[in-house]
Amino acid sequence: MRLHLIELVLFSTYAELRAETARSYLGLVWWVLEPALMMATFWFVFDVILHSGGPDYVPQLLIGLTVWQWMKSCMTHGGYAIWSNLGLVRQVRLPPLVFPVVAMLSDTVKFLCIFALLLVILWCCGYPPNLAYFALPPLFLVVFVFAAGIGFMISAIVPLLPDVRFVIEQVLSVVMFLSGVVFSLSNVPAPLNEWLALNPVAQIMDATRGILMHGAWPHWLALVKVSLVSIAVCFAGAAIVRRLAPRYPKLAS
Repeated sequence: MRLHLIELVLFSTYAELRAETARSYLGLVWWVLEPALMMATFWFVFDVILHSGGPDYVPQLLIGLTVWQWMKSCMTHGGYAIWSNLGLVRQVRLPPLVFPVVAMLSDTVKFLCIFALLLVILWCCGYPPNLAYFALPPLFLVVFVFAAGIGFMISAIVPLLPDVRFVIEQVLSVVMFLSGVVFSLSNVPAPLNEWLALNPVAQIMDATRGILMHGAWPHWLALVKVSLVSIAVCFAGAAIVRRLAPRYPKLAS
């Protein structure tokens, strides 16, 4: 049964990616163009207009927004997956967690395509590959588990309270500006810096920039703490979905 579910998830992810490229005239280009437009907007506002950037601001911004866009997509697309498939939930006997997992895997594939382009840009800007790249797979695994946990929690609640989607979008916007996505924690004054460092997302951003820009290995103790938080959030989110699963088919009627 588990093997069939894995095959179903993988095939559904492939089908979702094919369908998404077919729905858009730009296809694969839009996967890169959409985040590129967002990056250009933040760069123009913070670096050109406000002059609050610095010599390394562009690569910091590119890295922060690339990783954050992946996390946000997993949280929102995965979080809305059960709600948007309530009709299918009623017709087919499947674990509800299948729907958010498929959405998150789809977003992860798109992220890997964008990340490959980001690496090329960084190399051209004078940030060559380094041995610390070997820390990227465990770091990204932590990112995925953390985003999946938040996505599971959202996916459990949204079918019961669909309007909470608007609140979630606003909360994620606030989290983005409090997590060092568009700025480096090193630029924040000392007292506030310590508080922001407690944010798991800020830790992830700082570790990713350190690896890609400076060849610095992540702080393993901090990464272990973030990993434990991510695993706890993921298990909690999955447990909530399973607990509420019997209600979802009734909501589709």
